[in-house]
Amino acid sequence: MSTSPFSSAHRLYVKSLYRRMLKNELDWVVRRDIWRGRAMMIRAEFERNRDVHDPRALAQILEKAEADLAQKLHPDPYIAPAMPGGTKWERNIPPTIAPIYDHISEGHH
Repeated sequence: MSTSPFSSAHRLYVKSLYRRMLKNELDWVVRRDIWRGRAMMIRAEFERNRDVHDPRALAQILEKAEADLAQKLHPDPYIAPAMPGGTKWERNIPPTIAPIYDHISEGHH
């Protein structure tokens, strides 16, 4: 049984980086069949660096990956319609259940 020298925070960071890269590719390429090939290339790059255990080398790899992602970010990323910033965000908000304030009877006792 071998234990990983990396913390759970490191694993979460790498997963986050991987997901952000996949999401950015999907912003650029709408067709899933084309995106799938690009996703496999991203996965291969992560797998290629899977066994790097030197902290300095790892920091360089991650720094380069972040820089590449920042350079390739889509200027107008896709936002799901119902998510904040999407086209349907808060479009049909249900009416409040609070009592209606009666302006007329307030002034006349």
